[in-house]
Amino acid sequence: MAGIGSAFEKTKNFADSSGYNTTASTTPDLLIANTIQTVLSFLGVFFLILVIYGGFTWMTASGSDDKVKSAKKILLNATIGLIIVILAYAISYFVVSNLVSNSLNT
Repeated sequence: MAGIGSAFEKTKNFADSSGYNTTASTTPDLLIANTIQTVLSFLGVFFLILVIYGGFTWMTASGSDDKVKSAKKILLNATIGLIIVILAYAISYFVVSNLVSNSLNT
């Protein structure tokens, strides 16, 4: 029965032959950067879904003023949230790219 070490070695050999870089080490700053960007990406998708939901609510309001007001509120809040997420993504990308370039220069 083969051990788990040999399974990892076979996986590494397969990854090397496939062209993946298996020698790169993940530093804490890269891990944090990837986590932040992943969370912000999910938040962007969430707010995009809210915009679609608000538009759908408005289109199916059938002239009801309460539903239209509710849909407008959803669209306004989702748009503000989407702008905040985009700005946060841009700021985090700028900061992380400067951190990585500075860590590579030292």
